[in-house]
Amino acid sequence: MTKLSVNINKIATLRNARGPHARPDLLQAARDIERFGAEGITVHPRPDERHIRYQDVRDLQHLVTTELNVEGNPTPDFMALVREVRPAQVTLVPDAPDALTSNAGWDTVGQQAYLKDIVAELHGLGSRVSIFLDPDLALVDAAAATGTDRIELYTEAYARQYAADRAAAVAPYRAAAARAGQLGLGVNAGHDLDLDNLAFLHQQLPELAEVSIGHALVADALYLGLENTVQLYKRQLR
Repeated sequence: MTKLSVNINKIATLRNARGPHARPDLLQAARDIERFGAEGITVHPRPDERHIRYQDVRDLQHLVTTELNVEGNPTPDFMALVREVRPAQVTLVPDAPDALTSNAGWDTVGQQAYLKDIVAELHGLGSRVSIFLDPDLALVDAAAATGTDRIELYTEAYARQYAADRAAAVAPYRAAAARAGQLGLGVNAGHDLDLDNLAFLHQQLPELAEVSIGHALVADALYLGLENTVQLYKRQLR
């Protein structure tokens, strides 16, 4: 089965609206999400700490019993954090400091040497590495040359086109996932996946090892309840 890793950034956003010790309790939410069946917890700390704080990542290090996936741009501060925490997986995302949300994958051709050094250091910490990537075969080939374990396909374009033509929307992702599999890379996916489009992506990408979902899942939980929502998302991956 494809694993579900729940991104809890939006839970932190709600907490931060009322101060550092306000509800909801981020750590209890992570415990509950695991208890409800998720196979991982994802966080994406940004330099301004507008949602997940660096201390949250430190606290989650001792609490998560499945897999902790820490996403981010490998700036000096981010790398210092992952050296300390040593999460199960580090997903490298080329976000600008002021980015509202992730909006592009890596140029693994132009930045191959840089990424290769980062991947090697993260492997030295014992972390699995995934590189956030647009579904382009040349980028997949170049990602493999960095030594990364996995790629995470950036699925915003798929989600945007899904309602109009789901076959066309998924086609480049099928090709990229197949190439990754041929090269021995694991395949993750994330961004704008929801209860409408997740099952089809899963059906079309047999290589899919993990999805990371946050915004849509947390929004659905407002109406459906957190436990029920986690189970509904897991059901799309069967």
